[in-house]
Amino acid sequence: MTLVTQPVVKTLGDYAYQAIQKHFNKNLKWEKTLKNDEHPEALHQMRVGIRRLRTIVSQFGFVVDLPSFVTERNIGKIARRLGKVRDLDLLKESLEKSFQPHLPSQELKHLEKARDIIDFQRSQEFLLVQETLKDARYKFLKSSLSYWLEEPKYQESALLPINLALPDLLLPEVSNFLLHPGWQFGMSRVPNNRVMTSTTLLRSYLRGMTKLQIEQSLDSNYEVLHSLRKQAKRLHSQMELFTEFYGSNYTEHLTEVKNVQNILGEIHNSDVLEDWLIHVFGKDFTENLPTLTNLLVDKRHQLWQQWVLTRKHHTQLDKRNQMYLAILHQL
Repeated sequence: MTLVTQPVVKTLGDYAYQAIQKHFNKNLKWEKTLKNDEHPEALHQMRVGIRRLRTIVSQFGFVVDLPSFVTERNIGKIARRLGKVRDLDLLKESLEKSFQPHLPSQELKHLEKARDIIDFQRSQEFLLVQETLKDARYKFLKSSLSYWLEEPKYQESALLPINLALPDLLLPEVSNFLLHPGWQFGMSRVPNNRVMTSTTLLRSYLRGMTKLQIEQSLDSNYEVLHSLRKQAKRLHSQMELFTEFYGSNYTEHLTEVKNVQNILGEIHNSDVLEDWLIHVFGKDFTENLPTLTNLLVDKRHQLWQQWVLTRKHHTQLDKRNQMYLAILHQL
């Protein structure tokens, strides 16, 4: 007879301790490699670890009694510093992989200038990362967490069984995600029923290339979509903490949230890329980089079509109910 293995029921305090310990140790593991800038993966892994740690401190704030300096805000400052370097790495990677292979030689010369500027900006931002990791505030944050792990202190809620509290931990974030105004940003149609997107600075360029009239643009809804992306990121981080307590349905919804985060992240990255190109080449960058501009517009078009399907999926009543039920039904 095969026995179904159930996860060991832990208290909120036990689970909070293990989560803090796991991601604190992960950061320590990658810190030396990051300081020496030995491998780009170190930056990515430590950034993820810092973000997870920030999520845990926020999620379990009513469970653990952490030192006063260990706050979501202080951890977030480190995450943002790492994020600036990571964003430049992703910007360069996007230019090299998504655009460079398709550009004519004349545009490649302009792109080489852009890559040199990225490298310079990254070196400047990385110096700030190194200073942050040597700073007394960061060292005090580490020592405070290390001391707490040796002698942890808890609040009254720490004794609650984790499986009893899981729905109450997750459902508020699910509601914030599903009720976010970004879902109201719908589909723009042109006469032949194709969906098209652009930014204000590319509209005149596009009109010279196509007869399609742009009725809705992403730039006018940048803030709300970016906000929804951050909400998806928060929800994904929190759901990912508790996968051991759930089955395949929960994992499917976790994947869908990640998909929302990825699509909106790509849209955000395309906006960042355009802003950066304007910063380097000026508002007339489309004249110097027409092929790249066309590729950028096509990519936005594809992302917008993906977003339309994703939006439709998450705004259906049965899909929302399935997500709530997946969280209520633990193993």
